[in-house]
Parts: sequence; structure tokens; C-alpha cells
Amino acid sequence: MSVEVDVLLQEAKESIEAAQNYRSELQQRLHGLNQARKQIRGSSGQARETLRKHFAELQAAATRLLAERLANLLTEVDTIEADSIKPLDDCQSLIEHGVGQADELLREGEAALRCGLGEKEDKLGSFTKKAMHIQLDSLPEVPALVDVPCVSAQFDDSLLSLLRDRVARHGAVSSHPPVQIEELQERPGSILVRWCKVDEDFAAADYRLQYRRSGSGGSQYEDAYIGRESEFLVLHLDPHTDYLFRVCARGEGRTEWSPWSIPQTGYTTLAPHEWRSGTEGYILSSRKNIALRNDSSQSRCPVLYSKAPTYFCGQTLTFKISAAGQMDRRDSLGVCIDSESEEESLQRDQAVCISTNGAVFVNGKEMTNQLPAVTVGSAVTFDMEVVSLFPISNNNTSEGGNFKLRVTIGSGNREVVFDWLVDQPVDCLFFGCSFVHSGWKLLSSARFCSDGFCCL
Repeated sequence: MSVEVDVLLQEAKESIEAAQNYRSELQQRLHGLNQARKQIRGSSGQARETLRKHFAELQAAATRLLAERLANLLTEVDTIEADSIKPLDDCQSLIEHGVGQADELLREGEAALRCGLGEKEDKLGSFTKKAMHIQLDSLPEVPALVDVPCVSAQFDDSLLSLLRDRVARHGAVSSHPPVQIEELQERPGSILVRWCKVDEDFAAADYRLQYRRSGSGGSQYEDAYIGRESEFLVLHLDPHTDYLFRVCARGEGRTEWSPWSIPQTGYTTLAPHEWRSGTEGYILSSRKNIALRNDSSQSRCPVLYSKAPTYFCGQTLTFKISAAGQMDRRDSLGVCIDSESEEESLQRDQAVCISTNGAVFVNGKEMTNQLPAVTVGSAVTFDMEVVSLFPISNNNTSEGGNFKLRVTIGSGNREVVFDWLVDQPVDCLFFGCSFVHSGWKLLSSARFCSDGFCCL
């Protein structure tokens, strides 16, 4: 009987645990539904407000434009009227003056006819002389009606039709933005953002990526990229800090941007690649990712190391040469397990490197394979992957320790691949360089391989 009770008790416990898990899953789904409902209602409210505001502004602008056009047309009417009336007013003044003279002459003539015989001759002579001066046969010309303006207003009836057609197609409401962020991948001091179209009917000509710090103290969104690519590496981000990213698109032949995608949160845990400050004979850029060998007067050739061991397996580390000096076999570009400040080259133990003449060194020993010489414009790449984290009994690849890394070094159109044996497993590496002569200038950068992380 006790065995049956124990079995029932165990089944009851399992059922309770299953019910708890079931309830937890259901609650998570309810939370997801609430978030979805919140997004729908929130975005719908924002869309309504955007529509009302836009059309109110449009109405105000249209009213203002129509009022300005009406005022301009009325001004044109006033100008035509004033310019056309002035000659008529001048002609009227001339005619009225002539009528006045004629009235005065008539009064004098009638008076001369009524006067007595004694003074009739003088009056009539004076009247006749005055009449001759007035030139009674000269009349001013009055323009015919067809020769004076007849002001009218005309309208293009197609404007209303065009306006109706444009208004009917103005604006759009969509349930989803045409592009969405597809992936956020962390990089040293940066995040690689990839996006894709979700509306296949939307012909995108350009994309626009923005980002900002997340949280209540976050800044305003700022542009990170505008162009035709569907991915972009956003640089100079603080590690362990949340950032919000959003993207939109502009259609072919359009000037306006589409609605923004749903913001996605991303962050990087990786410190940015920086050169170490204070190394004698080197000048660094403000962001400490570019180094210049500026002083080779000293006999000593110090190694410039990275600020921290920020290179991980799975990354492609690239050295881009933007200026070159005189070559020397002691020159080196590469990675190492430690940052020995007393060393004068990476051609030493616990390091792999390439010299500017193309020679490859593993743990201080030169390989038989050689790469093209490093010159201005060269890009030297280092790729590493873990082959074994366990002690290796045989040592048939290269002398060293008991843990194996596969290294690929590329320069120009050639590359060498070899296994690097180290004494103990490491999770990160330093990178460094050394140049005997001044004039060398290089940029360090890194990206992840397509299959993601493969850290030690």
C-alpha cells in the first residue's frame, strides 16, 4: 500500500510541476499577447495622430497657397485696371476742359449778339478772334471699346481634377514596415546590423539606418548609414551598453522615406580594438586604431601592442597599410599570447607574425612558405580557429606547446595555413607590430567569420 501511495505522490508532484511549467508558459504567452496588443494599439494611435497632423498642416498650407494666389491675381487685376483707366482719365480731363471752353465761348457769343449797336462790332470781333484760337474743328480721339482692356479671369479646370487624383493617392497606411532588422552581431566596440525587405512589392532604392542609446537617458536617434547595402557596421559603441536600432527605405524615384522598422536592441560585450598608448616611437590617432612609426633614431625597435587582448578566434584581424617606410627583416605584424614590453619584434616565442618582406614566423622560427611583400595599400589578414583544446601527444606541425590553433595569414592574393601549438588554452590574444624604420602607418580592424563565434 505504501508503494502505491509513493507512486501516486510522485505522480502528483510531477503533475504539479508540469502544471506550474504550463502556467508559466501560458503567462509568458499572455505577456507576449499583451505586448503585441500594446504595439498594435500604440502604433495605431501614433498613425492616427500622424495622419491628423499631416493633413491639418496640408490644409493650412493649401489655404495659405490659395490665399496667396488669389491676392496675386487680384493685384494683377488692380494693376491692369489702373494702367488702363489712366489714359481714359486724361482724355476725359481734356474733353471736360474743351466743354468748359465751348460753354464760355457760347456765353460770350450770345452776349455779343444781345449787345447794342454801339458796342456790337467790338464784341463780335473779340468773339470771332477767340473762337479762332480755340480751334473748334479739333476734337480729341476717344478709343473704341475693342481697343481698351476688358478684364476677365480664367481658370484651368484640370487643376481640381489633378488635385482630386493626387489627394486620392496621397499617403498610405500599412500594417508592417517594408523593411525589418534581421540580425544584430556584436563586434569589438561595434555592432553589425543586417536588415531585409519584408514587402517584396516595395522597390527599395536606398536604406537608412539610425541608432541611439537605450533607456530613459538615451539620446536622440542619429543617422548611421544611408545607401543601397543591406548591412552596416556601427562603430565606436560602448561595451555592455544597450543601443536601439531602426531602419527604413526609400522607393525608386521617391523622395520620402518609408515607416521605420520596429526598433531592435543590441549590445556588444567586446572592447574595441585599440593600440596601446605611450609606446616609444609611435603616434596614435584619436581613436587609437591607427598607428604611425614616427621616430627611428633610437637603436631600439619596440613592439607596439594592442591595449588589451581583444582578438578572439573566429575573427578576421586586418592590418591595412596606408603608408610605408624602408623595409627590414625585423619588421613584424601579428598576434601573440602576451605583451612582453622588452621584446623588439614579434618574431619570438608565443607569437605568429609576418615581416614586411613577406616572411612568416611561428614561435620565432621562419617558415619555408613566404607571402608577397607588404607595401602601401596592402591588407594583411589573420584568421584563427581552435583545432584542439586538449593536450596533443605528437608535435608534428610546429614546435611549441600542447594546444593547437589553425592560423591563416593572407597578404595580396596569397595565403598560408598552418597549425600553431601553444602551451595552454587562451580565450583572447594581443595583436602588435614593430618597424625598424619610420614612415609606416597602419590601421587595425576586425570582423567575425560567417559562421559566428568560435572562441577558445
